[in-house]
Amino acid sequence: MDLEARLHGAAPSEHPEALRLWLRMLTCTQLIEKQVRAGLRERFDTTLPRFDLMAQLERSPEGLKMKDLSRRMMVTSGNVTGITDQLVAEGLVERVEVEGDRRAYCVRLTEQGRAQFNEMARQHEEWIVEAFAALGERDIATLHRLLGKVKEHTLKNPVETEP
Repeated sequence: MDLEARLHGAAPSEHPEALRLWLRMLTCTQLIEKQVRAGLRERFDTTLPRFDLMAQLERSPEGLKMKDLSRRMMVTSGNVTGITDQLVAEGLVERVEVEGDRRAYCVRLTEQGRAQFNEMARQHEEWIVEAFAALGERDIATLHRLLGKVKEHTLKNPVETEP
């Protein structure tokens, strides 16, 4: 049973359409992510976190310090270290010393890693395009614009939490 189905029978709400929309967006996100995870596992024998780490490194060809990689991925440095260790062992990324800082190092894609990531990224794009295939270009543009409004409003008006 997905999140939308669970709403049926929930306590009455003052804003049922907003809740329904939120659950629809969350359900769609989870369904698409599940398909992407399965595709990465079946086609490339990899995981979404590994793909995400490689994507960050692809955007920074000079490499990233571990703390920057952790911040960009919004995960702990321990998680990044574990994934990096695996990718180094497979020859997909390399560690490079940071000049002037003996304790720090950068991580960057190897040529093999870049080639593998490019293949995964092309496939990933196809999966995402397929996920939105029921929508026309105009629908996609409209949805993108509307969600941009939600994003902007949310950033300007964060939800207050009680202490």
